[in-house]
Amino acid sequence: MIKVTGGSKSQQQHTIGLVNFCIKKLMPKMNLDITVKFKKLDGVYGYCNSDPQGDAERLDRPRAFELEIHNKMPLRKVLETVAHEMVHVKQYARGELYQSGVTGMHRWHGEWISKDPEYWDCPWEWEAMGRETALFIQYAEANSLGKKKWAKDI
Repeated sequence: MIKVTGGSKSQQQHTIGLVNFCIKKLMPKMNLDITVKFKKLDGVYGYCNSDPQGDAERLDRPRAFELEIHNKMPLRKVLETVAHEMVHVKQYARGELYQSGVTGMHRWHGEWISKDPEYWDCPWEWEAMGRETALFIQYAEANSLGKKKWAKDI
């Protein structure tokens, strides 16, 4: 199930399409619950959080997620951010990434990482940054959006 709150109609419509696209591309056999909330965020484009209330039994490989996306960005940046956060959904859902609620430490592919790694040094961020634009472009091409002004350069 995909639920989107806030944002414009266009943001909502394209976000639902892109989330479905990313699920089919990255996790085609998984049944996921994803809520996307458009809201004002300070200093970040978006967040991905597993939803322990909706998925208390699966903390190591959750199936319920809440994405928070900054609502004051151009549509292309919104969709690239959604794609970035969907890579994190894949990482958590497949057990590639785990964050301990007790210690705050991260486990990446079975190896524990220091408690406070720098954002740019996190391998899970490298993957998300590396895939966000490609996922956006594939979604835009699959939906014949290449001629849209906001999708330029694809």
